[in-house]
Amino acid sequence: MGASLSTASTTASATAGPTLGDIPESCVAGVLPHLTPPEICNLARLNRAFRGAASSNSVWESKLPCNYQQLLDIIMPPHQRYQNLSMKDIFALLSRPLPFHDGNKEVWLHKVTGRVCMSISAKAMSITGIDDRRYWTWIPTEESRFNVVAYLQEIWWFEVDGEVKFPFPADRYTLSFRIHLGRFFKRLGRRVCNYEQTHGWDIRPVRFEFSTSDGQRSTCEYFLDESEHIDAYGDHKRRNWVDYKVGEFIVNGSEPITEVRFSMKQIDCTHSKGGLCVDSVFIIPTGLRERKRSGVGVMK
Repeated sequence: MGASLSTASTTASATAGPTLGDIPESCVAGVLPHLTPPEICNLARLNRAFRGAASSNSVWESKLPCNYQQLLDIIMPPHQRYQNLSMKDIFALLSRPLPFHDGNKEVWLHKVTGRVCMSISAKAMSITGIDDRRYWTWIPTEESRFNVVAYLQEIWWFEVDGEVKFPFPADRYTLSFRIHLGRFFKRLGRRVCNYEQTHGWDIRPVRFEFSTSDGQRSTCEYFLDESEHIDAYGDHKRRNWVDYKVGEFIVNGSEPITEVRFSMKQIDCTHSKGGLCVDSVFIIPTGLRERKRSGVGVMK
């Protein structure tokens, strides 16, 4: 009987066929570049072959932008060395928000696509009257990636300008301003918005525009406050952060550095305006809907 059981066991193992453990690591490494980084990390848990292939430099280099070394040179201090990091470590490093330019700008790789995203704080922009506390004040908040936003109390000449010079990889990008009507704060653990100073944004539209160093440009206008035209879902422009899309531009990779200038303005001095928070400008690959660190974003 023992002999018959041994024979049956041998026959069963012989007819069971190959398993995942029998796949050569080289074959796994040929498949992984076609998957997303989260999928690669999940498959690395299967067995030794998948784990080894998922650590391969060739796999992770395919997930990095072609100019990743330029990005590292910009965001890492000269005394820090990254030459000894594996490609997987470099991807992990670049896929979290990394500050540069005195901490007023951040760049990161989208964790699924590996595409380059950027955020620019209001601190890095030129704002008319920003040094006069009668007009503007800085408000600390956890709802901003940079933990501070510019709050406009009242002004007649509203103008915000900025620029960035950066080695954007070849891609199509969308530029948007992140704005909030009113002033918000916490009261007894609840988020409360105050609109006492919010006025003037429904009289004339704000003009948004940008231009690039290779001649691309986009211009659009939005009324920032439409409280008189509340729809069935309420006025989403109040109580929420709103991302105002200015336009799209294409980087073809022929130039090492792309310069982007952007602005928003309402300089009709026939009326004052106020009660507005300016957080940042986002430059994100078109088609990606980045989830902001805090707050609610509504793309116009």
